[in-house]
Amino acid sequence: MRVAIAEDGALFREGLSLLLEAAGHEVVGVVGGGDELVDLVERVSVDVAVLDIRMPPEPEGGLITAERLRRKHPQIGLLLLSHYAETQYLLRVLRIGTERIGYRLKERVAGVKVLGDTLTRINAGEIVIEETLAQRLVDAPAGSSEDHLRTLSDRERAVLRLMAEGRSNGAIGADLHVSVKAVEKHVAAIFTKLRLPGDQTVHHRRVLAVLAYLQARRAQD
Repeated sequence: MRVAIAEDGALFREGLSLLLEAAGHEVVGVVGGGDELVDLVERVSVDVAVLDIRMPPEPEGGLITAERLRRKHPQIGLLLLSHYAETQYLLRVLRIGTERIGYRLKERVAGVKVLGDTLTRINAGEIVIEETLAQRLVDAPAGSSEDHLRTLSDRERAVLRLMAEGRSNGAIGADLHVSVKAVEKHVAAIFTKLRLPGDQTVHHRRVLAVLAYLQARRAQD
């Protein structure tokens, strides 16, 4: 796919470009800030833009630039990178969109396999959430002894964490070495126990529902 990079760190920028090319992608442009990325996208065709969250024109210019790109070019996938898994960043990413978007740690995409999988999922229309943050939300201390999270089995918590990352039932089954039918049963149990409304088969809506619930519980701690 055709990828554009916006990153103000020269060393990481060049390393990311090499990784993308090694994964078989075409790097159509490499810039150091958000304004330059917006200009680049106006001139060349881009499938996915990779943005550093903390870059010019503001301290968190990647988020601002992602908002601009999503308004003007909603068809472009967006991968936002950070050194830290921050809930505040995740919430802002979710406000930008719930499809064709991802939030990952820089250290996690410093490999061809993970980077390639992330871009493929974003380009296919998925939302990709950093697994460290998903795990932290699922494992957050319960707000009370009656917290619904306490009713989940270990396997259901594992499924919930993967759901919060944006994984499909098929991907969850492959990761946990169980059938898709078994995953569907776990998902149904999770939604029942957490009392989550909505269509469980709509991928990005289900991710949002899970994250909204987990974040609400975390806010009560």
